[in-house]
Amino acid sequence: MLSNPKGYPIDLNADLGEGGKFDPQLLSLITSANIACGGHAGDPHSMRKAVTHALKNSVNVGAHPSFPDRKNFGRTRVDISEAQLSDSIYQQIMALRAICDELGAKLFHVKPHGAFYNEVAKNKVLGLILIDVIKLIDPELKLMILAGSPLVKLARQQGLTVIEEAFADRTYLNDGSLAPRSKDGSVIHDPQQALQQVRQIIRNMPVKTLDGKPIIINATSICLHGDNEQALEFARQISSLLRKEAE
Repeated sequence: MLSNPKGYPIDLNADLGEGGKFDPQLLSLITSANIACGGHAGDPHSMRKAVTHALKNSVNVGAHPSFPDRKNFGRTRVDISEAQLSDSIYQQIMALRAICDELGAKLFHVKPHGAFYNEVAKNKVLGLILIDVIKLIDPELKLMILAGSPLVKLARQQGLTVIEEAFADRTYLNDGSLAPRSKDGSVIHDPQQALQQVRQIIRNMPVKTLDGKPIIINATSICLHGDNEQALEFARQISSLLRKEAE
């Protein structure tokens, strides 16, 4: 399902086109890129640049739509109508698709961003809005979403192929959802802690939540945030780990 020319035992994705200075280097280490397409960050120039680098590195190209909220980087819910949200998500994905068409790239998947990611994973109404937009644009587009979330089952029932995602640099709550960024310890800054979490996920071993509870996360892709200060170092070490695990 996922193109993985680097031979990793699991897909490694990152959120790019958000102004991070290490995007080109990250693209040499990851296998899928989620490219900001105007909702929280990104413009035609940044999208074109990200897609060009993704093509050079044989990386799967994905759209990374969000609530239309550049002021807060898409990290807060925006109170807009369902129709307005649908239109915004459609416009964001289509903006990136147009650039993919221009450059000869295939738009492979869609991964929501920030508050939209968290809300859509559990909110059926928002989930159906996203699913309907994806099916309208291209029913073959894959949906990348939080592993084990209610949206996984809903999207599959609606005929979409789902990529279940886990995180290298975020901690979890006991219900398997991501710990909110407002909580201390929600973002992992220690490369060794991130490596251990990745190792546990790909070996189907329990991952400790923020409260210390062990949970199993069944995922087919691991996310590394491109806006994290340690993103490049994390990516290098995780790439090395994945190569060793594939041996």
